[in-house]
Amino acid sequence: MIEWVTVFSSDIQKIGYDSTTNKLHIDFKDSSDTYSTYCNVPQDLYYQFVSASSVVHFYNQSIKDKYDC
Repeated sequence: MIEWVTVFSSDIQKIGYDSTTNKLHIDFKDSSDTYSTYCNVPQDLYYQFVSASSVVHFYNQSIKDKYDC
């Protein structure tokens, strides 16, 4: 089951994580009704992501192009 967290960001609306599959889901504000999915994401990275002072910066540095499914 995906646990969603709403974040304050100009680009990202909410972040979800499924601990049973280690999949991270990101709902970007400029996307359609679907969200982006990233695979094999460690749970501690998810926690760092949702608590980052800038989730967009964290996404660009630590997730983008690193956990594609």
